[in-house]
Amino acid sequence: MSNIAINTTQNVNLDYTIAGLGERILAFLIDGVILYAYMIFVQGVMSIFGVDFLDQWTVIGLQSLLFLPVMLYSFYMHIIFNGRTVGKMVVKTRVVKTDGNPVHWSNYGIRWMLRLVDIWLLFGAIGMLAIILGNRRQRVGDAAAGTIVISVKNKVHISHTILEDIEEGYQPVFLNVTKLTDKDVRLAKEAYLIAKKSRDYKTLKILREKIETVLEVQSELYDEQFIDTVLKDYNHFTQQM
Repeated sequence: MSNIAINTTQNVNLDYTIAGLGERILAFLIDGVILYAYMIFVQGVMSIFGVDFLDQWTVIGLQSLLFLPVMLYSFYMHIIFNGRTVGKMVVKTRVVKTDGNPVHWSNYGIRWMLRLVDIWLLFGAIGMLAIILGNRRQRVGDAAAGTIVISVKNKVHISHTILEDIEEGYQPVFLNVTKLTDKDVRLAKEAYLIAKKSRDYKTLKILREKIETVLEVQSELYDEQFIDTVLKDYNHFTQQM
């Protein structure tokens, strides 16, 4: 698989594994099965309640309304689930921006509109060729939107001293941790790791008190737990920005 390094606006280097064509096709097929099941369900409901008493245009309007979620599925799912559809969740892939910034709804809109070219025109040949031949494995919609589909099977490697690895769904404790600067966190982490390794509890206590003063908080956590939590919270918020 190909890799790509992205530098975010917080000067964080992220090494991503680009999703392959097979993964993208599998995710598409899974989503297709879900949409097919939905359409079967809608048809079943309409047959149960009956539409014979309605005029033709009313039936067409009702069917169009019920099938609208199918047409917009990719667009709204990517927005709601942060670059993922159900198929992408299963396959463990995700859409991200190539410049490291958060993906805007307009980027998803561009990708969705260009599905007409990538997927539905010539039975997906254009999209597949673009993915196979492109260095970043982007289909036309990705190239136009400035996005890329990555694999998240392996946790993203963050090669930056101020950040911590955090689990998916992490809930921050100190919401005002962004009062700290990158320089503050870098120095705090360096001092924390040295003091923790040498069991210098006095330094840990001083460091903890300094952070509490800056953040204007008081915590019942032990010194190590407090500092470690602050570092993780900072990591969480800087990745969300």
